[in-house]
Amino acid sequence: MTIELAYFPPVQHFQHFSRATEIWIEQCENYQKNSCRNRCHIATANGLLRLTVPLQKGKHESQPIRDVRIAYDLAWQRQHAQSIVSAYSKAPFFEDYWHEIQPFFEKKYDFLFDFNWAILTKMHQLLSLETPFFLTEKFFPPAAISGAAFRPYPQVFEDRHGFLPNLSVLDLLFCLGSDWRSGV
Repeated sequence: MTIELAYFPPVQHFQHFSRATEIWIEQCENYQKNSCRNRCHIATANGLLRLTVPLQKGKHESQPIRDVRIAYDLAWQRQHAQSIVSAYSKAPFFEDYWHEIQPFFEKKYDFLFDFNWAILTKMHQLLSLETPFFLTEKFFPPAAISGAAFRPYPQVFEDRHGFLPNLSVLDLLFCLGSDWRSGV
């Protein structure tokens, strides 16, 4: 399976990761606007919140994904960290994992691909995934990930918004911890 590299990927990616024999991460594609490459969704007290990593100005649509640079004009890292803490500080496994996630909001990465690769590598470790993943050497269109049925799992604001499927992997990690497979 070939898949695009995403910012704190959606749960759906990990559904597929847990069932695949190997995963190929597409590194030869051009950047795609309006995708999960630089955004993720979390559940907050006020509902769904999209967190977007700002990119340096330029024509990204035709730019190789490896060349897309992150912008640091605004304090987006602090804002994302504050939003995540506000949303998940009461989640059952927040204290177990936040110290592993927090460094992503302190270190500055030049390139979006490198940032997302570091995140995926950390999530692979934290979720104890055994499925190996590799980088493509030539372009293979990423697989269209079909929406498999989500088994509802307890979410922090479920009482207010109902179960919200396919949020960022952060939701799965903070809400289920090492028992995350029960939610996919």
